Amino acid sequence: MEETRRVASGLARDDRVLLHAQALPHVAHPKAGLEAMEDVVAEHEVAGWKTFTHFRDPESGARYFLDDHDLGAPQVGRPFIEKSLELGINVICVHKGLSGRSSWAPPVDIGPVAADYPEMNFIVYHCGFETSITEGPYTEATKHLGVNRFIGSLLDNGIGAGDNVYGELGSIWWYLMRTPTEAAHVLGKLLKYLGEDNVLWGTDSIWYGSPQDQIQAMRAFSISPRFRETYGYPLLGGRTKRKIFGLNAAKIYGVDPTAVPFDFTREELEDVRRTFPDGNHTWGPTTIEEFRRVERLHYGWP
Repeated sequence: MEETRRVASGLARDDRVLLHAQALPHVAHPKAGLEAMEDVVAEHEVAGWKTFTHFRDPESGARYFLDDHDLGAPQVGRPFIEKSLELGINVICVHKGLSGRSSWAPPVDIGPVAADYPEMNFIVYHCGFETSITEGPYTEATKHLGVNRFIGSLLDNGIGAGDNVYGELGSIWWYLMRTPTEAAHVLGKLLKYLGEDNVLWGTDSIWYGSPQDQIQAMRAFSISPRFRETYGYPLLGGRTKRKIFGLNAAKIYGVDPTAVPFDFTREELEDVRRTFPDGNHTWGPTTIEEFRRVERLHYGWP
C-alpha cells in the first residue's frame, strides 16, 4: 500500500492517495489488537480503518459487533472505536452486507454506535446489500431485508440525513446497474435517508476490472419522476452525482480537490487508455458458455 501511494504521489505530484489500515480487534488477544493500532499509526499515515465484523478468528472462531450487543462475542467494538478516536482517526469503514449468510455481517450495530460516537464517521461498505434480496422501497414490513436493515438501524437510533454515517456503493452498483428498478430504489433510499452528502462512490473494481462501465452507467442513470413522487426519492442530478463520485469522500478525508489540480490533456488521457494493459476491459464472462463455467466454479462470484 505504501509503495502504491509512493508511485501515485510521484505521478500526480501531490498527496491524493490515502490509506486505510485493516483492523480486526477480535483476532487474538483484544489488548494486542489495540496495541497493534498504535504501532500502525506510529509507522504509517493512516486516514481510516477498514474492519470486517464477520471475519472469523482462525483459532477461536470469534466474530464481533461494533456495538458489543452480543455478550457472547468479544467485547472489542467500543474499545476499538474509542482507541481510534484516541489516536486521532475519526473514520471507520466497515463491511456490512454481502454476507454469504453470515449472521455477523448485518448492519444492525451501525445505528447504536453512530448515536453514541457522533465524533466518529462510519462508512458502511455495501450498505447491507445482499444479492439474494430483491430491493424495493423501505417499509416497516421489509426493514429486516437487505439495505433496509441499514436504514432501519439508523432510523431506530435517531440518525438522519447528513449525520455521521455514510453509505458506500462498492459492488452494489456493479450488481444493480443491470436492474434499473432495484437500482432506483437503492440509490433513492440512500439519498433520502442518508442525504446527498453521505453517499460515496465505490466500484470494487479489483474484482471486476475497469470501472468505466460502472462510471458510464451512473452518469446516465436517473430516478424517474414517478418514483420520486411515490417514494419521496430526491432527484439524482449532475450535482448529486459529482458529490457521489468524489466530492463527498474528499470532504470526509479533508481533501481539497482543487488545491493541486492534476493537469492533463485529452490526448494524454486517451493515450493512457490505449496503452494501459487491460484498457477499459471489464473482467468476466462474455458468452453464455463462459457464464455457465464461472457459475459452476464460483457459484456466481467473480
